[in-house]
Amino acid sequence: MKNSDHDKAMRNVRRYQLKDELRQVFEQTIDERIDRYFEINHQGIIGNHHFAAASSQCIDLYRDGYFISAVMVSQAVNEGILKFIAERNHILQDNHQQFMEELLSKGVISRRCADASERIWRSFRNDVHHMNPKISSIPFKQLAKQNLQPLTEIEKEIFGVDIVEGRLLPRLPLYWDAHNDGTVPVFLR
Repeated sequence: MKNSDHDKAMRNVRRYQLKDELRQVFEQTIDERIDRYFEINHQGIIGNHHFAAASSQCIDLYRDGYFISAVMVSQAVNEGILKFIAERNHILQDNHQQFMEELLSKGVISRRCADASERIWRSFRNDVHHMNPKISSIPFKQLAKQNLQPLTEIEKEIFGVDIVEGRLLPRLPLYWDAHNDGTVPVFLR
């Protein structure tokens, strides 16, 4: 047998083994994954913006047990949504605390939304972002859940919708890019 034929045969064997391993892991963890998915009552429709895919993947990461990654993505999406809100409202983001106070004082976001964002912001953001040694002692499973629940609150406030006579009606149209025909691009999850 030629070397390349041997390599191909070994790759096929390894492929079969890996497929079997992945199937077993999935079958063994499917109930846990479903439970985690339902723990987060996420917003099913959000605006199709630059952070929408990352937000959806954050849910998938948590569901599938990738807690460190879920924390990282939840922090990034939180900041992305804040930046998006600032841009849509023409507010500068110099100092985080002043920025949040301005959003509140102008009625751009509710106290509940601000508190949700702050919970994510204070969730070891700098330690995780910079991979500081402290991360080895962070309870990421718990933290991921604690971050996804407030992220859901934020998205429900910013991207809340009603369905009236089969039409999607955003509660805060400023955050949706409506077309002239009244349709809006959405990200379904």
